[in-house]
Amino acid sequence: MSILGRFLKSVIEKGSIKVTHPDGSTEAYGTPTDGYPDIGIRLADKNVMRQILLDPRLGAAETFMDGRLIVEQGDIMQLVQLLRANKPFERGGKLKDPSAFKKLRDHVAGSLDRINFLGRSKSNVAHHYDIGNDLYDLFLDDDLQYSCAYWDFDRRGPDMTLEQAQADKKAHIAAKLDLRPGQRVLDIGCGWGGMALYLHRTTGVEVLGITLSEEQLKKARARAEKEGVADKVKFELIDYRDLARRDAGTFDRIVSVGMFEHVGTPQFRTFFRSCANLMTDDGVMLLHTIGRMGGPGTTDAFTRKYIFPGGYIPALSETLAASEQFRLIATDVENLRLHYAFTLREWYKRTVENREKIIALYDERFYRMWIFYLAGATAAFENGGMCNYQIQFSRNRRTLPITRDYIAAAEQKLAT
Repeated sequence: MSILGRFLKSVIEKGSIKVTHPDGSTEAYGTPTDGYPDIGIRLADKNVMRQILLDPRLGAAETFMDGRLIVEQGDIMQLVQLLRANKPFERGGKLKDPSAFKKLRDHVAGSLDRINFLGRSKSNVAHHYDIGNDLYDLFLDDDLQYSCAYWDFDRRGPDMTLEQAQADKKAHIAAKLDLRPGQRVLDIGCGWGGMALYLHRTTGVEVLGITLSEEQLKKARARAEKEGVADKVKFELIDYRDLARRDAGTFDRIVSVGMFEHVGTPQFRTFFRSCANLMTDDGVMLLHTIGRMGGPGTTDAFTRKYIFPGGYIPALSETLAASEQFRLIATDVENLRLHYAFTLREWYKRTVENREKIIALYDERFYRMWIFYLAGATAAFENGGMCNYQIQFSRNRRTLPITRDYIAAAEQKLAT
C-alpha cells in the first residue's frame, strides 16, 4: 500500500475512491454509501503523490491545475466533498494534525501576508478583481453580486434562482441598515456597484461606494451613468484609510459586504477606528463577512498564493474584540450557516457551463484553478469551519428600535 493509500484509508469511511497510479496499478478505499460520491482519480506521474503529501491542499491544487491529478470518475467538486465530508468540522476536524513546523510556517507566512499596507492592499485586490470583468459576467448573477446570497427557500420554494437569492440578500441587508430617504451611506468595498445602486433605488439614500479595483470602478460608474443617478450614487478608487483621513464628512450608514476578508488581522483595529470616525453619532453599520466557526486560524497556502493574497477569514471573537475598542455596539449578529454553500454551488455550476469561454479568456490551467477554488470553498461551508456573519453596529444604543421586528417589516416591503 502506498503512503497516499494509507492516508486515504484512514480518511475515507463513507463513499469510495479508486486511485490509478502511473504504472497502471490501482488501489480502492471506502465503501459506497448513499449521499457520498464514488470517485476515481489517476496520478499522471510519480511526483504527484510526493507533492500532495508535502502539502495536501496546495499540492493537490497544483497537480490538478497542471493536469497531473486527473479526476476520471466524478469531478473536483465531488472529490473535495468526499474528503471534507468524511472528516467534517463538527466532528473535530482536520484530515490530520499539522506538524509543529507546518504550524509555525503557516503562522509566519499568513501573518506576513495579512499585513496589508496601503500599496499592498491595492495590488492584492488587483490580483483577484482586475483579471477582467468578463470572467465574473460568466458565473455571477445579473447584478454581479460576488458574495453570499440569501436563500429563503421557505418563502421562494426549492427552485429559487441565484438572481432571486442575491436580490433577497440586498433586501436583508438594507432592512438591517434601517434606511431613510436622504441619508448618506458609505459602501466600503462596493464591487461593481450593485449594492449601492440598489440602496438608492429602493430607499432614496445617497451612496458613496469605494473600491481598490480599477475594473470594478469603471463598471460601477458606467452603471450609475446608465441609470441616470451618478449625482446620487458616486464611486471612488480610494482605500478606507485614506477616506477616513481626508475631510470626507460623516455618513449616516456604512455597509461593507465581502470586503472585511481582505483587511488582514493587523489592520482590524484601523478598520473599525476608521469606520467609527466616518459615522455620525447616530450612525449604523452592517458588516457582512465570511467568518470562522471557531477561534482564529490561518489562510491556507493555495488561497494565499492563487486566490486572495493578503486575505484572512476572521473569527467572530477577533472581529468583535477589534470593534469594541472604538465603542461600536454590536446590536445584532446573524450566522448564515449554509447560504454560501448554496451560492458557491451555483457559481460552480455556471463556471463549468462556461468552461470553453473561460479557457478562451485565459487557459485550461486557470479554469482548473478556478473550479478547484470554488470546490474547496463549497466544502468548507458544507463540512468545514466556514460560515457568513452579518454584524450590525451602532454608536448610540437608542438609534435603532429595541426589538428586531423592524427588520422583518422592512425586508417584507423590499423583498418583492
